[in-house]
Amino acid sequence: MTRTTTDVAAETAGENAVDRAISALDAGQPVLVHDAADREGETDIVYPAGAVDADAVVRLRSDAGGLICTAVSHDVAETVDLPFLEDAFDHPAAADHDLGYDDRSSFSLPVNHRETFTGITDDDRALTIRQLASAAERATRPNGEYDAVDFAAEFRTPGHVHVLRGAPGLLDDRRGHTELGLALAAAADLPPAVVVCEMLDADSGGARTPTAALEYARQHDLVYVEGADIVDRLADDAEQV
Repeated sequence: MTRTTTDVAAETAGENAVDRAISALDAGQPVLVHDAADREGETDIVYPAGAVDADAVVRLRSDAGGLICTAVSHDVAETVDLPFLEDAFDHPAAADHDLGYDDRSSFSLPVNHRETFTGITDDDRALTIRQLASAAERATRPNGEYDAVDFAAEFRTPGHVHVLRGAPGLLDDRRGHTELGLALAAAADLPPAVVVCEMLDADSGGARTPTAALEYARQHDLVYVEGADIVDRLADDAEQV
């Protein structure tokens, strides 16, 4: 049975969409997440990092077209000593950020796994991403046996997969795609590592509109969810927003 646009729109509403997004990530499937019209106003394709293979990288670079990044939680970043990129640079260009949509960038180090060659091929990036998910899982274990030295033994920088640091309180502190994706992963009881990539419009070069992103979701049988619904469902302070 073919779903109509009205059917799909109904499925994207409220808790139903959030539940479906959590289930999709738990099954290793990507979801589409629109942050907010008054923020970046972008829709990202979001994958659980541990499920990314070369075909997923092809989809991200071909169908999305933005920057392929892997977001990890604040605790993981602290455990393996991943800095904010702007703090790691001793250069005037790293000072006085003036972002129109947020207080600071989430970017940390760009990395390659040490078993990659150039790091940019679909297979290489997929390997780096999956191993970042594995590193994130090990960094959250209570035994404290995985640290920055272990991370450096597996990854080198600079590289071709940009790592993003999630805010300490996730959606209670910040509501970018980094935090939206990590909040969904946490709700699905997955390791705190997700891939995010902006969906761009091939004709205009700008962000793909929510309507166009929703149509892509319909065509490919993917979940589309609004950031506001994720916040309402998963943020601790949602009632105060």
